[in-house]
This record gives sequence, structure tokens and C-alpha cells, in this order.
Amino acid sequence: MVAVRKSSFSGMTVAEFLDWNGDGTDTRYELVNGEPRAMAPASATHAYLQVALARLIEGHLIDRGSPCRTATEAPVVPGLSSNANLRVPDLAVTCAPDDPDGRLLPDPVLIVEILSPGNERDTRGNLWAYASIPSVQEILFVHSTRVGAELHRRRNGDWPADPIIIGPDDELVLACIGFRAPLIQVYARTRLVRQPD
Repeated sequence: MVAVRKSSFSGMTVAEFLDWNGDGTDTRYELVNGEPRAMAPASATHAYLQVALARLIEGHLIDRGSPCRTATEAPVVPGLSSNANLRVPDLAVTCAPDDPDGRLLPDPVLIVEILSPGNERDTRGNLWAYASIPSVQEILFVHSTRVGAELHRRRNGDWPADPIIIGPDDELVLACIGFRAPLIQVYARTRLVRQPD
């Protein structure tokens, strides 16, 4: 991710960012401390994982008759420095009522980010922003170069220092939405899992 020239946008607010028409290209941005930051294009594996997670999680919510919904690339605003920060996670789940005029995803309970080599540092840097949203209960980082994930889960209002490490033979459990599935199922259609001959 690359920040846009500071001199052009110093101190941009979330409201200004939402009304901003971008830089005239197809580049997507998020707002980081008042500065638009370009988001790197996703790899094919990243995109496959995003679709698989959205399909599995949304299917689970529909099957349970849950009022919660899955959104891809929906903007969320951190609880801290909220006037100058807006993030766009790969996937999020909200249980708030639908607002057809809403421009932000309200009250996410789950945030999912897919880690890619080109943006892993910036993506991990968003952890504080997601953890500062009062409604967020779990933050999942999914690797795109190997089968593995890291789950941060709020416990008794606090965030433990270390994530739950989920390996290829482990089950992915998202307690906030009652979801569980073998982690390998998320990767089933990627090059990271050997397909049967």
C-alpha cells in the first residue's frame, strides 16, 4: 500500500474521504490518519480465499436463519481516531439492521483480512483499528501463501496479546457467529491444496 502525496490531502476527514472521487484511476483507497492509502491489487489466491470465506460464512448465516450478513470490502471506522481513519477489510460480518442509505458497515462483529506478501505489514497494522471498534468480537487473519490463520478473539472485554494459531489440520471456529469448519475447506479450490488426481 502506498500513501497519496501528503501535501494534497493532509488531514482528510472520513466524511471528506467518503465524498472524494479518488485519483482518477481504478485504485482503491482506505483512510489512514487523515491520508488516503492505496490498496494493492489482490492476487488470484487472495481473491479465491475471499470468495470461499464469504460463501462459507454467508451460507452458514443463511442456514441458521441469522439476521447477520457478510460483506466484502465494506468500509468500517475504528473506535479510536474515528474522524481520520476508515479501513476496508476483505470481509466483515454485521448483525445490525440493513441501512440502504448507509455508506459504512455498522457494528461489525467479525473482521477478516487475507494476508498477502505485498501488504502484510499494512494489513497487520490495521489490528488496532479493528480492535478499537466496540462491536468487534473476532479478527481473523488468513494467510494466502500457506494454509494457516490467526484468530484474535475478545475475551471479557479484553484482547489477549497472542492470537489463536490455526493450522492446516485444525478447525476454524468463529464463536461470535457460531461458525465452525475445517480450515482446509477455505483453501479447497486454491493452489495451496493438492487436488486429487
